[in-house]
Amino acid sequence: MFERVGGLVAEHAAAWWVPLVVLALSALDGFVPPLPSESVVIALSAVSADTGAPDPLLLGACALVGAFCGDNLTYALGRHSPLRRWVSRHRRLERAFARAERELDRRGAFAVLAARYVPVGRIAVNLTAGAARFPRRRFVGLSALAALTWAAYSVLIGTLAGQWVESTPVAGALVGIAVALVLGFAVDAVLQKVLRPHPRA
Repeated sequence: MFERVGGLVAEHAAAWWVPLVVLALSALDGFVPPLPSESVVIALSAVSADTGAPDPLLLGACALVGAFCGDNLTYALGRHSPLRRWVSRHRRLERAFARAERELDRRGAFAVLAARYVPVGRIAVNLTAGAARFPRRRFVGLSALAALTWAAYSVLIGTLAGQWVESTPVAGALVGIAVALVLGFAVDAVLQKVLRPHPRA
């Protein structure tokens, strides 16, 4: 049964439309957190390591472009939505928003790069960056770097897992996804610790 499922995955992995699906999922994942774009990239990379399809470079390029577009669309939504005006009507929210702006000013690069690996955190950071008028050119550069590292990381983990579990692409995909989940929780913990507001003296 397991081999049959693996055969089906390998067969469809070579389809011409698979990279387009990866691009679309990676873009939509920028503002729809339940979409498993990272798991899809890792699983297909594991299959590619065993079968040769899809092409890992094409897969990584589609993941990169999709992630970059999704993050910048979320930033644009935050920048052009009425979120900032709505927040300004509530004093406590305005103070919290101002604190988030200061954190982005001080550690904006770390926040944007690290949040790329935390689904819900990524959306929150990108929306806040847009609404807080974080410099667009700086955000574009940071989001491009974040998308590049994320795509390379996802393809690398899937490829290594696929090579480790030879001749069983589905098992390799599962191993790669499990490793990515563990690393994602670790990054989330570090991000929350570093960005947590420090108590005033």
